[in-house]
Amino acid sequence: MKILLFDPFSGAAGDMIMGSLISLGADGSKIKEILESILDISMFFGKKVKLGIEAVDVKFNAPGFENARSYREIEKFIRGCGIASDIENDAISVFGILADAESKIHGKPIEELHFHEVGQTDALADVIGSCIAMHQLGIREVLCLPINAGTGTVNTSHGIMPIPAPATLEILKASGLEFYGKGNTELLTPTGAALLAHFAKTTLTIPAGKVRDTGYGAGDIDNDWPNVLRTFMIETDKALSRDEVEVLETNVDDVTGEVLGNLFDRLLENGAKDVSIIPATMKKGRAGHIIKVITHSHHGEELARIIMEETGSLGIRTIPTKHRYIADRKMGTVELEINDTPYQIAIKIAHTPDSGILHISAEYDDCKEVSTITGIPVREIIRKAQTKAWGKYK
Repeated sequence: MKILLFDPFSGAAGDMIMGSLISLGADGSKIKEILESILDISMFFGKKVKLGIEAVDVKFNAPGFENARSYREIEKFIRGCGIASDIENDAISVFGILADAESKIHGKPIEELHFHEVGQTDALADVIGSCIAMHQLGIREVLCLPINAGTGTVNTSHGIMPIPAPATLEILKASGLEFYGKGNTELLTPTGAALLAHFAKTTLTIPAGKVRDTGYGAGDIDNDWPNVLRTFMIETDKALSRDEVEVLETNVDDVTGEVLGNLFDRLLENGAKDVSIIPATMKKGRAGHIIKVITHSHHGEELARIIMEETGSLGIRTIPTKHRYIADRKMGTVELEINDTPYQIAIKIAHTPDSGILHISAEYDDCKEVSTITGIPVREIIRKAQTKAWGKYK
């Protein structure tokens, strides 16, 4: 099994994370193509030497002045970009982590928040581009060594603040990622902290295994040590990845099917990994439902609030779970030619290092679009795409 390990000995920012993933093997040209098609931005990436260490340096030319964006505006924008649903959900979840932090700091509900630095176009590019790179690499087990956040003060839109900046500190607290301070400057940005909080869990040691590849992403600061983010690709003997989750659960007996359907969609849109709504017989023989949600812990409070808002439930049980086993996953594509017209369909491939491919599934939205254009039933498009994928990837 492959493990992606972040080693932020000189901090982390969104561009450093993206650069390190491109250095590790993500397709920078494809990321540039996607970002420039959805954002008013120009992306440049290339090699840069930082105190003798060659790293990938990512830069953006973005508008000089922009109004602050609300979290809901950012969410709506990302949902309208037309990117793959998994990347879309990851990007929204990263901004959700930033929004939760800002909400706690300023004592305002998320709906009233407006992002300044982290709502700018280059921040959107950092987050979306890093999410694309993570999915290109297809690694499900992501770990992070303790992060050097730096020390001193930083100038923000709210004035001069100590390091870690308040939003960064709140993200570190909520995520459980370990950090320390070295160097008289800000090394960990809120965007970098949110990306690491979403994708990685903390580790104090490098896991046993063989290092298959390394990557370096360049930062903008000049220190007594290289301002780079180092990443490792480690191969271990473990057959399955482990994903730390918690389970939210509640019983309801006076909620309509329409409300439950809307709740199902909202939970998945806001970071739930899985949702089950199970029919049940409640007290006094009333018909009801058990709602069960699997989520990463940093999404738990927000998802519990959504359940309460939508159902009127007064309490949500949290069931701690040590971990769940998950298959590694990567993305691919197949081309179907129908009536002399080629169509590209994304493919999800579940696999383990020791037993090869476990399952292949065609991206439903792509198949539905082809079905609409060609008039062929969507189940037939799915069958054709998956059959071709088995032949291509097995």
